[in-house]
Amino acid sequence: MPYAEADGARLWYEEAGSGLPILFIHEFGADHREWEEQMRFFSREYRCIAYSARGYPPSDVPEDPKLYGQDHAVADAVAVLRHLGIGKAHIVGLSMGGFATLLFGIRHPEMALSLVPAGAGSGSPRAEQAEFRAQCAARGDRLIAQGWRGGMAEETGHAPTRIQLKKKDPRGWAAYMARLAEHSGRGTGLTMKHYQGERDSIFDWEAELRRMEVPTLLVVGDEDWPCIETNIFLKQVLPNAGLWMCPRTGHAINLEEPAAFNAALASFFSTVERGRWQLG
Repeated sequence: MPYAEADGARLWYEEAGSGLPILFIHEFGADHREWEEQMRFFSREYRCIAYSARGYPPSDVPEDPKLYGQDHAVADAVAVLRHLGIGKAHIVGLSMGGFATLLFGIRHPEMALSLVPAGAGSGSPRAEQAEFRAQCAARGDRLIAQGWRGGMAEETGHAPTRIQLKKKDPRGWAAYMARLAEHSGRGTGLTMKHYQGERDSIFDWEAELRRMEVPTLLVVGDEDWPCIETNIFLKQVLPNAGLWMCPRTGHAINLEEPAAFNAALASFFSTVERGRWQLG
């Protein structure tokens, strides 16, 4: 198996295709496999890389809670690119991965051809942050104690921002649920507690975001309520960003609407590569 060495963990990755590179960073309730539709589509013209975050086998599951968090998430993305000898890539992330994508753009703009943070921002509005953090701590403890087969998978799959996938694509939802149940309870529990539950509010990054000029496509479903306010804020403060909102769509936008998602990204990448995504 191919692994990239990061601080305190080996990261399993896969790649397909050749050309300009795209790095895909998955969400909390997923792993590298949730990018399969994008890997197959974009590898026709791009070099596509997807990896499993620390805590998600076949990547390592560190025992030390200090080896989880937003700083490690960004450093891991950099580690994968450097391991592959890639100096610059399109960075695409969903939810937890979208958060890492934004922070990657702030900390490593020289390594980003563009950014696509999709479904990013849950827990960021200040009025919601305390409750969000408390929920993350409780969910993390439950995952560590019970794993995904203790009811967490069913709760996640039927959540108000995820039930859309089941309604649109029952077969795809069933496959997603089977993969979800395979995740490490300890790895995802520590991720929930120390990454999800302790990460910054995106609103706290306003000064840095206003200076970040990397071409950015914000992506959110119009039924992904916890993320809409944050994405409107991001559109207001990012100087080189566009906002694409997909109708009648929840959180797992790349699974719910893969054709529309892929088309939006392909158009965005092409515009950036032709030098036409310019500061307004």
